[in-house]
Amino acid sequence: MDRHDLNGVTAKDVALAHQADINIQDQFGCRGITYWFDEERGAAFCLVEAPEMNAVKEMHDHAHGLVPHQIIEVESNVVEAFLGRIQDPKPTDNMDDEGLLILNDPAFRAIMAIVLEDSELIDYRVEHPLAKNIHKNYNDLLEKILDQFEGRKVEHVKDGFLVSFASISNAACCALEIQSQLKALNKKSGINLQTQIGLSAGVPVTGDDAFFGNTIQQAKRLCEISQGGGILISSSLKEYLREDNLKQLNEQSSFKIFKSEEEDFLKEFIHVADRLWNDPGFTVDLFNTKMGLSKSMMYRKTISLTGLSPNDFIKEYRLKKSLKLLVETQKNISEIAYDSGFSSPSYFSKCFQKRYGIVASNFLGTRKK
Repeated sequence: MDRHDLNGVTAKDVALAHQADINIQDQFGCRGITYWFDEERGAAFCLVEAPEMNAVKEMHDHAHGLVPHQIIEVESNVVEAFLGRIQDPKPTDNMDDEGLLILNDPAFRAIMAIVLEDSELIDYRVEHPLAKNIHKNYNDLLEKILDQFEGRKVEHVKDGFLVSFASISNAACCALEIQSQLKALNKKSGINLQTQIGLSAGVPVTGDDAFFGNTIQQAKRLCEISQGGGILISSSLKEYLREDNLKQLNEQSSFKIFKSEEEDFLKEFIHVADRLWNDPGFTVDLFNTKMGLSKSMMYRKTISLTGLSPNDFIKEYRLKKSLKLLVETQKNISEIAYDSGFSSPSYFSKCFQKRYGIVASNFLGTRKK
């Protein structure tokens, strides 16, 4: 897929350029499959089957001279999952008087990352006749709500989803509905399930080599630091929300809209934490140094964005990683403690029990049965 920045160009101009590509594509071993064009943002994205990237450039150059600004390799099934199609839409309402298919179909999408908080502990914590059905009930509820708001499920791993929305408003309303219905489910069943939700927005080709790469990572970072059922929203998505959606969100105590400079900080913040979390030498002082901030500045920024001090954030990050290790590996408590960057197994066990209300060795014993 390639990206063209085409400010001032009309949908008909792009349709004519696409037709020009098709007229000569065989000369370059290419096949122009379809495209997306966003007249408001001046961006076009072409899906092309080609032997190499340079062939796409040469085809465009010879056909109309609109050389793409970037080309990345994509899988057709991934494109369809995010954008909903990998071929031209039906021409019913898109044909002009001359029989030219004209598309003004943006590839701009809202991306939601959502996980069930501490889902690994649910079966252990809940002594309830319906405990074994909790995960199913939760997933069924989310599937229903996502379908209601036309969210395309592009990834589903246990209790986590990555979802694509063509409508920014639908993405925001969907997040609110998930919160609302989950509260109702909790009240009915007597359990306390909470989600972590991150919402971002962008286009499929943005500078890196991954399809929707920057937007996905941004949504996942916001999701990762969300706590207590929070909805964290990127500045890129907020820009396109309707006023009534913003009013709805402002009435919620658990939502936060990030500024672009906060997102830049968070990107580096998570990058440092992800590289060093399992290093016993990863202290607050090292964190400050890697971020290039004074102790007081680092404290204020971390509290503002995560609700935790830098020291508590490091501990929380390690505990979440250790929880996955407890579930996914066959290692013992001592091995997991040291692999998670804790100074001793006893300190790890103390922190784990305080955070989750569960003795780590008891939980490990349950998981191994």
